[in-house]
Amino acid sequence: MNFRNTEGSWGLVSIVLHWLVAVIVLGLFGLGLYMVELDYYDSMYKTAPYIHRSIGILLFITIVFRLAWRGLNTTPQALSNHKAWEVSVAHWVHMALYGLLIVLMLSGYFISTADGRAISVFSWFDVPSLVSGIDNLEDLAGEVHEFVAYALISMVVLHALGALKHHLLDKDRTLLRMLGKNSK
Repeated sequence: MNFRNTEGSWGLVSIVLHWLVAVIVLGLFGLGLYMVELDYYDSMYKTAPYIHRSIGILLFITIVFRLAWRGLNTTPQALSNHKAWEVSVAHWVHMALYGLLIVLMLSGYFISTADGRAISVFSWFDVPSLVSGIDNLEDLAGEVHEFVAYALISMVVLHALGALKHHLLDKDRTLLRMLGKNSK
């Protein structure tokens, strides 16, 4: 398997980044659902948000790298059996996924830094607060974060259903290519 993409297949780096982001997004969504149910006296009340923020910052770095990698690589061509509308929908779903991820991470950043404090990422490094002192920033960013998280998960489900449709109904190699199987 190639590290880089070719016109017929995804490369190892793209595949690993795809599945890594998928697992992290699903994990952060689950952790977020868990966190909102915690009360002040729960032992995870401060730990869960710390983990959520730290992983969120690492996800942001991963997404920046993924977008750079995408820009430096070719994108495999759609399979010949794909209809024009399917290719168009896939393109817009991918753009929506990236856009929602970026808005989600920025809103999370604003929630965490609205009071002027930096975000400590597993005590490895700090991400400084660049915007603070704005009235209700934390609340507004929280509402955006929640709405966009549900929108993102909805798009992830649509994305997964599209892959399963190609695999189970169309019986083509769309899903297999993202699993690292040769496109031939």
